[in-house]
Amino acid sequence: MESRGGGVPEALAGHPDRLRWNAKYESAPEPTFAPHPLAVRALAEAPPDGPVLDLACGTAGSALLAAEAGRHVTAVDVSEVALDRLGAEARRRGLDSLITLVQDDLGAFRPGTAAYALVLCTGFWDRAVFLRAAGAVVPGGLLAWEAFTTEAQRVRDALPAEWCLGECEPASLLDGGFAVLEQADLPDGQKRRLLARGPAAVS
Repeated sequence: MESRGGGVPEALAGHPDRLRWNAKYESAPEPTFAPHPLAVRALAEAPPDGPVLDLACGTAGSALLAAEAGRHVTAVDVSEVALDRLGAEARRRGLDSLITLVQDDLGAFRPGTAAYALVLCTGFWDRAVFLRAAGAVVPGGLLAWEAFTTEAQRVRDALPAEWCLGECEPASLLDGGFAVLEQADLPDGQKRRLLARGPAAVS
C-alpha cells in the first residue's frame, strides 16, 4: 500500500485493471464530483466519530462529502487518473489535508481491523475484499456497499459472474453482530445496496 505521491507503484505498472480504468477516466467527461447517494445516506445515519474508508473511490465525490463533514478519509483506487482528479478537486476545496489518496489493487489492500467509522464501496465486488472491509469497521460503525447483481449480466454480456452479488449477498456474508439497516435492489434490479451497522462495543 502506497500513498499517492505522483509515481505508480511497481506492482501496478502493467495491472490490467489500472490500464482499463485509466483509459475509461481519460475518455470520460470532466467529473462532477457528486457524492454517491449511498454515501449521503450513510453519513446521514450518524456514524461514530472516526475516519472514513472509500474503496474504489473513482471520481465520485463521496470522499469530498465526508471530508467536508470534518472526517479524515482514505480514498483507494487502482487508477491514478481518478485519484489525481480527486486530489485536485480536494485541493481546490481546501480539503486535501483531510484526504489520503492510496493507489492500490483492492485485492491486495489491507485496511486494518476496527479502523474506520464508515467503510464505503459503490462500484466493486469481491467477497474477500468485502469481508476485510467488514472487519475494518469500528464498533457501532457503518458498512455501506453497492455492487452488481446477477441480473446485470442480462444486459452486460461481458460482466463476469464473480463480479456479481449472489442471492441475499452481501448481507448474508455478515456475522450476526452486524445489524442490517437496509438491503435493497435498485429499481432496474442490476445493483444492490447494503447499509449495515457494526457490532456495538463490548463494555
